[in-house]
Parts: sequence; C-alpha cells; structure tokens
Amino acid sequence: MASTTLMLNPAPAESPEARALPANVEAEAAFLGALLIDNRILEDMATPLRPEHFFAPVHGRIFERILALVDRKAVVTPVTLKPYFETDEALSELGGTAYLARLTADGQGLLAPRELAEQVYDLALLRELVTVGRNLVTGAMDTRTSVAPMDQVEAAEAALYAVAEGAQVGNEAQTFRESAVEAVKQIEKAFNSGGHISGRTTGLDDLNEKVGGLHDSDLIILAGRPAMGKTSLVTNIAFNCADRLQRDLADGISVEKSVGAPVAFFSLEMSADQLATRILAEQAEISSERLRMGKISREEFQKLSYASQRLSELPLYIDDTPALTIGALRNRARRLKRRHNVGLIVIDYLQLLQGTGKSDNRVNEISEISRGLKTLAKELSVPVIALSQLSRAVESREDKRPMLSDLRESGSIEQDADMVWFIFREEYYHDAIRPDVPTEESSSAVKEKYSQWEQRHMDVVNKATVIIGKQRHGSTGSVQLHFQAEYTKFGNLARSQQSYSRD
Repeated sequence: MASTTLMLNPAPAESPEARALPANVEAEAAFLGALLIDNRILEDMATPLRPEHFFAPVHGRIFERILALVDRKAVVTPVTLKPYFETDEALSELGGTAYLARLTADGQGLLAPRELAEQVYDLALLRELVTVGRNLVTGAMDTRTSVAPMDQVEAAEAALYAVAEGAQVGNEAQTFRESAVEAVKQIEKAFNSGGHISGRTTGLDDLNEKVGGLHDSDLIILAGRPAMGKTSLVTNIAFNCADRLQRDLADGISVEKSVGAPVAFFSLEMSADQLATRILAEQAEISSERLRMGKISREEFQKLSYASQRLSELPLYIDDTPALTIGALRNRARRLKRRHNVGLIVIDYLQLLQGTGKSDNRVNEISEISRGLKTLAKELSVPVIALSQLSRAVESREDKRPMLSDLRESGSIEQDADMVWFIFREEYYHDAIRPDVPTEESSSAVKEKYSQWEQRHMDVVNKATVIIGKQRHGSTGSVQLHFQAEYTKFGNLARSQQSYSRD
C-alpha cells in the first residue's frame, strides 16, 4: 500500500509546535513496560501498531527491537534488550539502559495493555491528520498562478486515504521476508483453488488457467474493435468475481480465502441502469434487445424477477459518472476501497477518461491516464481492468487478429500494462463476407463457394478468442471462449471444441 511521506514527528519534542501535537509519552512507556514483562501481549494485540506510531523516537526504536526479538522466538526483557541500546544517545539522556528497567518498575501497563496500544495508535492518527491539515492550509494559501486547486484536493484526499488505512508514514521499504510471506499466501491460494488461480477469478476456467486469475496491483488492458464484445466480456468478469465472493461467503468461506471480491465498475459510456439491464439479461438468459423493448413472455418476466432478487445483494458497485478525469476516478476508487473493500476495479473505457488538462497533446494525455491507472492498481493493491479501443489499422489487414501495435493513441498503454488482452470474434468478420444463398439454377462454383463459407461458419459461430498479447507473469497465447451473442454472455468452451494457441 502506498503511504504518505508526511512525518509523525515533524519537530523536536522540546519545540512549542511539537508540544501542541497529540501525544501521551507516559502511555507509550507504560505499554512498553507491559510488553517487557509479558511478551505474549503482542499475540493478543488487535491494533496494527508500528514503531513509527510512537511519538518518542526512542520508544519507537525499543518497540522495533522487541518485535524483532519476539519474531526470533527470543524472550525479551530489559536485560536482553540492553546490548542493543548501550550506545543509543537518546536513551543516554534518559539515564541509559537503566531506563529499560524503569519501564517495568510499576507494571501498571499490565492492567490495560490493549487500551494503551489503541491510544498510542489513535494519537498517531491524530498527529498525521494535523500534518495533513497543515500541508493543506499551506498549499491553499499559495496563490501563485501555477497552483491547480483540483491537484491540491486530489493530493489531500490521497493523504487522508493513507491515514484512513492506518497512519502509514514514509515509503518504508518492505523486507524480503514480508514480501516472501505475502507471495507464499498467494501461492497457497492458487494451490487451494486447484492449481489455477492465485488472484481474483474471471469466472472463465480456461482464461483463469492461462493467466492465473487477476493479480493484485496489475493493470490489465482489454482491447478490441467495436462489436467484438469488450464490454460484454468485462461485464461478465465483473459479475463472476462479485458473484463468487457472494457464494463463498454463503458457504462459510472467508473473504481472505475467497478468489472473488467486491467490484467497482466505472462505466463512462453506459448508464448504471443500462449496465444492470445487460447483467440481468445475461443471467436470466433473455435477449437484452427484447428486454429493452418489453417483448418478453410472462415466464421470462418471472425468470428476470428471480434473477433480480438473487442479484440484489451482489457486491458490484457501478459509477456511471461521465467525463471523469484520472484524478477524480482515483479519488472515487479510494472511497470505494475504503467503504466496500473492493478487490477489482473495471473502467469502460480508457479513452473516455480525461487527463488533468495540463497537456493539449492527446498522446501525452493518454500516457498520463495509463500511468495513473497503473499507480491506482499499486496504491490500492487491486487488479484494474481498463478497456481500450484499437486503431482502424486492423480493418485494413487481411488478418483481422489484433496486435500490440494496434493499441490506439499511445505506446505507453502497452508499456504500463502488466497484461494486454485482445478480444477477437472471427464470426463477426466471416458474416460480413457471406455470399448469397445459391438457388437450384446457381452454378456449381457458386454452390461450392457457399458450402465452404457455411462450413467455416459452423467452425466460428458462437466462439470468441481472447488473445494474450502481453503477460508479465507468464506466456502469451490464445484462449477460446463460448459467446452467446443474443445474451452477450461469455462462457467456457467445451474441451472438444477448443484449439489453443500457446507461445
């Protein structure tokens, strides 16, 4: 998780400014004393306390050393701590290593260690809020013409988000041990899922198998020409991910162990009710066209009503605000992450986003947007799927299969993306060259031409191909899916119908 660079201790303890900051050094000392008497307090501590949360830097260093020793299963007492602090200048001012023994003198911290930890933590949050507020006031008072108020609002909201996530201070480097533990958790999740998914599920078995699911912090670009089914595919994935979480929770599987997640869907092209109609049509398997026109039977209406009731609690959150800037989208995504703990973000589509307005060059603007989306994925530690248009160069080629060079307007999209998927339906292009149906009087050549077209049509009808053009974590290649055009619904293709292309 990205963190604010503001410091909890911006001024020395003896300055008037520092004295005004919320702090309770005595509570810190009492808590540390309780820890030194009974190391098991750490096991029961619910508060995510870190060394940076202590107002007195020396207390932070003592706590950090306690954590390190406990992690090595060592017993921590003033005696075992002494060698690590014999040359500590700040501790010398407090009486040297004898101060460690004084921490355990009265043992009052043992009466309420959890409450003391919570107070230390809460005061750290308040100090961070004070610092954010001071910086906000300082920035707002700056009336230079180069200052952009919306940039300041975005920066302030990012800082407040970091505070809400737990008073993260400084971009602290993560130890390899911490990174390795997280990596093992992901591998365990993949193992428990049957060896296919280490991230969020797409709900499509063959796609999951090819990419290993949707990984946290990844930016996935899903691109295609119009009518290929980009929105349909990403809507299916969003539904599948949210629905999997709902089903797992009903089965008693915890959020942490589920491969599903709450989903935030930013629909810049379609309204929320249009998107909901499409999802209902997919799940009730009713033609969305007939649904919009009301041309449905009573039986179909009952199916629709049942689907609506079943999906009423679906953790899928749709934001259909048009013409969002990348900054505004990031702010909204942060709120959804904070309020609903979303685990997947979908944007339909990238070219409808706007930059900050600082550049009149569209290529530079798209570059800013793609970088912003990748930053968002890393900051919130969730996969982000962004739809993208392709250039018309595809239509001028005999082979209509898209390539990375077809990504529209900026090579930075390819550079920033962790995965690039292309959706391709040969059926669409094959239908466009359909010859006239031959009559009895037609020549054998005409009949043969139609027969060849019809044979090929049977091979490509109701099929779609997801081309993995780039994948940082694995190989490229293709995955075939079943596509029901009437319901705009993607599904798994029967094994007997599949023909994989793997690089």
